[in-house]
Amino acid sequence: MPLHKYPPKIWEALKLKQGIYTRLPKHYLKSLEQKEPTPVHWRPLGVQYRANPKTGQKERVQDVPIPIYYPPFSQDGLWGGEGWISGYRYANNDKLSTRLKKTWKPQLLKRELYSEILDNKFTVTVTPRTLNLIDAAYGFDFYILKTPKEDLNSKLGMDLKRAMLLRLARKDKELYPDDPVKREKVYSKYKQQFEIPEEEAEWVGLSLEEAVEKQRQLEHKEPEPLFKACVDQLVEELHIQKLLEPHLTEKK
Repeated sequence: MPLHKYPPKIWEALKLKQGIYTRLPKHYLKSLEQKEPTPVHWRPLGVQYRANPKTGQKERVQDVPIPIYYPPFSQDGLWGGEGWISGYRYANNDKLSTRLKKTWKPQLLKRELYSEILDNKFTVTVTPRTLNLIDAAYGFDFYILKTPKEDLNSKLGMDLKRAMLLRLARKDKELYPDDPVKREKVYSKYKQQFEIPEEEAEWVGLSLEEAVEKQRQLEHKEPEPLFKACVDQLVEELHIQKLLEPHLTEKK
């Protein structure tokens, strides 16, 4: 007999179907759907069978992704989808020797990146692959805005994306306050491709706990004092009583 009514694997999915979770915006709930990130440490073959180059015989292909571990502090940087890979190596590079555990880690660099939309410089921990992706996207802002959540895989990156989208949606005049021409040039450069409503941009990149707290604050109402309700009720009763009394008019 099972210990639980539902298996633990689907608890997170069931949690979103009850309570305050059901009142979260639909576009935010859609962003919580799990999607496969772009392969970084392995190349999928995309076929189930292929011919053996030596024998020419048809063989089954095991297209299995490499398990990657993302340490918690990776959320404070931009690793470009890279992570830690655990495996084994041969001692002294001898295949007849004992295998030893090994963890391969990406090269981390401290770089200063400039955001044109936020008009600010950020010192961020990045990998060489991240710098190549920024160059391929033609800029730091384009990289942050174009890269999907599952490929960015960074809380810092999603917070930057939310800040950029909010500034585009609000057309904040704090951006280049002394140069309105440059401000309009920046807005026109990004708004056509990335501009979304402010109500939607406010939820981009929020964790589930942050989204629940935001929804709770939106629904929160200050409690009304009891004496105020009693006074309003008394005033209404006196007003009704006055209307029910006969009105006498004097004849002249």
